[in-house]
Amino acid sequence: MKRNFLILLLLVGGFTLTVAQQKAEIVINTDKGEYQISKHVYGHFSEHLGRCIYGGLWVGEDSHIPNINGVRKDIIDALKHIKIPNLRWPGGCFADEYHWMDGIGPRDQRAKMVNTHWGGVVEDNSFGTHEFLDLCEVLETEPYICGNMGSGSVEEMSKWVEYITSDNESPMTNLRKENGREKPWKVRFWGVGNENWGCGGNMTAEGYAENYRRYATYCRNYGDNRLYKIAGGPNSGDTHWMTVMMKNIPHGLMRGVSVHNYTVTNHWGDKGNATGFTEDDYFSLLYNGFNMDSLITRHSKIMDTYDPRKRIAMVFDEWGAWYNVEPGTNPGFLYQQNSLRDAILAGTILNIFHKHADRVKIANIAQLVNVLQALILTEGDKMLLTPTYHIFDMYKVHHDATMLPIELNTPLYSNKGRSMDAISASASRDKDGKIHVSLVNLDPNNSIEVNCDLKGLDSKAKFVSANIVTADKIDSHNTFDNPNTVELKEFKDASLKNQKLQVKMPAKSVVTVEIL
Repeated sequence: MKRNFLILLLLVGGFTLTVAQQKAEIVINTDKGEYQISKHVYGHFSEHLGRCIYGGLWVGEDSHIPNINGVRKDIIDALKHIKIPNLRWPGGCFADEYHWMDGIGPRDQRAKMVNTHWGGVVEDNSFGTHEFLDLCEVLETEPYICGNMGSGSVEEMSKWVEYITSDNESPMTNLRKENGREKPWKVRFWGVGNENWGCGGNMTAEGYAENYRRYATYCRNYGDNRLYKIAGGPNSGDTHWMTVMMKNIPHGLMRGVSVHNYTVTNHWGDKGNATGFTEDDYFSLLYNGFNMDSLITRHSKIMDTYDPRKRIAMVFDEWGAWYNVEPGTNPGFLYQQNSLRDAILAGTILNIFHKHADRVKIANIAQLVNVLQALILTEGDKMLLTPTYHIFDMYKVHHDATMLPIELNTPLYSNKGRSMDAISASASRDKDGKIHVSLVNLDPNNSIEVNCDLKGLDSKAKFVSANIVTADKIDSHNTFDNPNTVELKEFKDASLKNQKLQVKMPAKSVVTVEIL
């Protein structure tokens, strides 16, 4: 990506005065584009952690809260609106202590366990395989199941695949039918373990790769169901782990390699607060979020060495902001608020995923409800949509669209000796020929005029609409008393003339423009 930064520094009496350029220039090649932005980079994650499943998604059929088969109807409606393409379950760290046979059959007869990873609470297994897969059918979304390598056996994982997807005569098929499901489900996405460098077994890269080959071999295809097997990849920037995965696992056994990368404000000892933060904290989080671009570039270089045809996907099945928990809440529940800053982070990282559409094919923000950078928060029968939800609503126009190459000249946003791009951008063309341009102004203090040269655009093309997410403060957020402080609104300050798009972006905002 071409960048041309202009900063004028004047030294007056020992002080440095910075005059920032307040215009950004973008060239978008609307008649080009080689790679599709997979809708699956807009995936989600639901772990048995805190109040994500219980008290979030699952209330049971007998609840006074309106539900469909025990799952809150308001959440189902909200997720269907943003067309979630896939949902990862049951973890996370929980996956490698989850034994799936405890979560099938009559609920009152299911084994209970202690969730040792997340809060030490009792897991009663009332939300299991059938409940999850039935939910995915209601949502019209693809399941992404993460199997237990850490404490489970090859046989256990193999039988889970068979129980779900086989229609052959077998004990597992018959057991599924006894539990009320006659036809097999379609489940493509299958993770073989989770974070096996850490909570999933503290393995070495070499040890995990050897185990993966065994487990993946016995995760078989039944009927016309073809598994998309995903190896547990590196912790953020661990390039050695990625190298071993690509070198030691045959391509035929692996369709994707996961990478987990969370964004914190300062460091893991002090991850910062979700609200009430300073501009320094705001800058630090977004600055750290921009590192996603270089992280993908480093891992892509390794993957290209072993897979130049790009047959294996990079899968960011855990990403998002991670803060200190809200005061007074269980530290093992990872409950945090969600502010305008999180919306800006989400837009920026999604733009980065678009840029790397050749390699990044699946991603899952962590997590869906009440945990980490959640799209939805609940409290009893109340529910609210977070600023991050509104970005996923805004960006759904990019699902399976063709990524359009861009060149970006942007001013910088600087803070105490560090600088980053003030504007993040991406563009795509959908199957109907509509062009969508998504822009993020990370600068919390200055509006920026963004001028886009739409090369190759049909002279008859017209500006259709635009929408925006912004608010008064960098930590503006929605509460159950004020659930619409940050929301998606119509945006009026964009225009198209002679193949030139002009967008006057307010400070700290995310905008998407549609052209047809």
